[in-house]
Amino acid sequence: MKNFNSTLLGMLLLVVGCTAYGQALPTAEQRIWADAEIGVLIHYDITLFATKPFDYQRKETLPDLHNFNPSRLNTDQWIRAAKEAGAKYAVLVVKHGTGFTLWPSKVNPYHVGNTPWRNGKGDILADFIRSCHKYGVAPGLYYNTNYNTYYGAGYTPFKDSAARGRYNRAVLAQLTELWTQYGKLFEIWFDGGVMADEKGGIASQVATLIKENQPQAILFQGPVGSRNLVRWVGNERGRAPYPLWSTANASTSATGAFEIKDLNGRPDGKIWCPGEADFPLRKDSGSRGGFMWNRNSEDLLLSVDELVESYCASVGRNANMLLGMVVDTAGLCPAPDVERLKEFGEKIKKVFSNPLARSNGRGSEFTLDLGTPQKLNTIEIMEDIAGGERVRKYEVDAWLDGAWKQVCEGISVGHKRIQQFDTVTTDKLRLTIKNSHGIPVLKAFAAFYLK
Repeated sequence: MKNFNSTLLGMLLLVVGCTAYGQALPTAEQRIWADAEIGVLIHYDITLFATKPFDYQRKETLPDLHNFNPSRLNTDQWIRAAKEAGAKYAVLVVKHGTGFTLWPSKVNPYHVGNTPWRNGKGDILADFIRSCHKYGVAPGLYYNTNYNTYYGAGYTPFKDSAARGRYNRAVLAQLTELWTQYGKLFEIWFDGGVMADEKGGIASQVATLIKENQPQAILFQGPVGSRNLVRWVGNERGRAPYPLWSTANASTSATGAFEIKDLNGRPDGKIWCPGEADFPLRKDSGSRGGFMWNRNSEDLLLSVDELVESYCASVGRNANMLLGMVVDTAGLCPAPDVERLKEFGEKIKKVFSNPLARSNGRGSEFTLDLGTPQKLNTIEIMEDIAGGERVRKYEVDAWLDGAWKQVCEGISVGHKRIQQFDTVTTDKLRLTIKNSHGIPVLKAFAAFYLK
């Protein structure tokens, strides 16, 4: 997805209102997004059809439009596979680094409508949107505003301000097409953010365009001052840092070409800007695998256990999990990937839909009565984030040999905290919130045995 060189565009300072106990609070859209927990990120670009070496820095090497002709493209198949994995939303990469667009843009000719696919009458984005609605998966899209081989943008500096101006106008025109012709979008993904005005970018104009046309959309690394922001967790390995607070004083604005550390947020942050952890279903080996399909890379598929581990290290650390799906040159998600997605979805549902015991409510102490001694090694804690993140420190004890003994402890909770520990056999488990900002309100405290 982000395999081209990049520079860090900086940390954007944001300040918004809506507080409780002096804390920033999520919007209604951010609460819905957190409840979704799992999404998919689907990459498809003309580079898959290149017949000669391609260089992002050289427009003359762009793949010819006549090469693009997937024989079996089926967006229903993509979204069915995503739904079986447990995804509640899907983000389609409609314009990656080449500049080729998956919709028939009127801004320039380098698009799907000028290819042999469906005799130039096709619109992959429109098909994707219809499939999402058909299967009850919320649609989103990715559009990279900073890199575009067709316009010579991002990989090398523009020669003059006139060239930059022409590019900026083209970006705004394409974003207007996307945000006015395809209905309501659940999430808009800005890989690397949107370049600030003072650097020659169009962040303020993009922010206005969003406000006018997609004000309800979740914005991954969106422009300064916008609502419904979410931030990157700093890597593409499905591992959120811990603690991970939903509140912060800044939002990220970077590509995935390198890791960023110290993205924990802070409990007294002035904005609600939770984390999203994107990573590919096929391990990124550099030459094979990753976010884009590569032939003969099925051996790089993550195992079910690795996916569950990533779920616990993303959703279980108060971030959403965004899993990268590949689509091959036939236009299908490969059969091994479809099967792995299904296996993962079944495993998550089997484990986390059947707690050994569960409780909720207000207060600082919660006890689970399992009835009889049972093996357990995993707990789940969920705050009601409508009132903000209130938990600051907690401990979990099991009743062992006639006394309470600590099995784990932690700091932040947020939407969801999943924590594993050495297996114990007990009939009682206790959560004690040792420090909080206001009265804790839990949607769940639950115990599981994860094999």
